[in-house]
Amino acid sequence: MSHDISHLISRLINGPIPLRQVNFADASTPAPAQATQVDFPRLEIVLEGMLVDSCIVGDAALMAQHDVLYVPPGGWTLPQWQSPVTTLSVLFGKQQLGFSVSLWNGVTLQTLARQHVARRGPRVGSFLLQALHEMQMQPQQQQTARLIATGLLSHCADLLGNQTQTASRSQALFDAVRDYIDVNYALPLTRESVALVFLISPNYLSHLFQKTAAVGFSEYLNRTRLEHAKYLLKCYDLKVKEVAHACGFVDSNYFCRLFRKNSALSPSEYRRQYRTDN
Repeated sequence: MSHDISHLISRLINGPIPLRQVNFADASTPAPAQATQVDFPRLEIVLEGMLVDSCIVGDAALMAQHDVLYVPPGGWTLPQWQSPVTTLSVLFGKQQLGFSVSLWNGVTLQTLARQHVARRGPRVGSFLLQALHEMQMQPQQQQTARLIATGLLSHCADLLGNQTQTASRSQALFDAVRDYIDVNYALPLTRESVALVFLISPNYLSHLFQKTAAVGFSEYLNRTRLEHAKYLLKCYDLKVKEVAHACGFVDSNYFCRLFRKNSALSPSEYRRQYRTDN
């Protein structure tokens, strides 16, 4: 089974086996010891295998493949594993949705996948949650309950898809900025000037580098300039000051300090060592 959460949700919505029974957790009784209890509503879905949960209202405590359990805010669950079973949990927090895929292999409970995605506004999806919450009063209306649960999963798939698209756009923008720096490193680039080229804010540019490359904009720019400086030192007999200016460093003293910090050698020492080794 794939552990990709988007793929799993897509199969629940569009796959050959539709959602089956929608169960409701009992929120009227105190949570027993070792029960899982949270302040936000959640869905628990059996992907493979079977389990029994004493929290389920009514007599149908057994959950099989593609059965759904709605747990209201403050509700609890206490699953009893009947056999190896894989479950998908969706937690509807105020600011984000949390997804986790878990496997009980007969001995231990393992987390196979975990993901979070931001909600688009506090009301998006809340009407479906409210509708499912009210279905607790009419648990026999299974067709309606399944439609609402499927709608919630479609909402989750939409959020996950948008997150993927946003990440893809961020990566494409980062690649474009990186290519621009690699070509124009010798110019007097600043965070503000590069952000202006790409019509984004300087703060977002910094965020883009930290998120995508785990490095600051200035550090990346200096690394790029230093790599080109090393090439010039190895291949040409330029003065150190000329190398610094050719690589975009206005202050040659600053260039020398940065070069030594990066390579543990001064520019002149680096040139001598390279030519001695070769």
